[in-house]
Amino acid sequence: MTIKDTDVRKAETNIFADLKLPDAENHFLKAQIVAELYRLTNARKLTQRSAGVVMGISQPEVSRLFKGHFREYSIERLIGFLTAFDQDVEIVARPRSTPTPKTRGSVTFRPA
Repeated sequence: MTIKDTDVRKAETNIFADLKLPDAENHFLKAQIVAELYRLTNARKLTQRSAGVVMGISQPEVSRLFKGHFREYSIERLIGFLTAFDQDVEIVARPRSTPTPKTRGSVTFRPA
């Protein structure tokens, strides 16, 4: 068995942009929200079924969500899931430090 040469490089902040996927910024924001939903579920020691009850979706939908299949969910709906977990959500708009044609967004989660 031989190991093939692999081109390894450090990723930028957004892996979806590095992979040149369409709508990478939007997908990255969704991934950050889903990661926080997963963290909240584990912190509360909830089953996927219980997390689904909190979010108003079925256990199979929670499973798909946590496995990274969240394209069908809007950012607004994912934010709704956060608020169902008693999280306050704040959206801040500010001028960019440097003009760029790309949209940029970020999500910050603060522990209680």
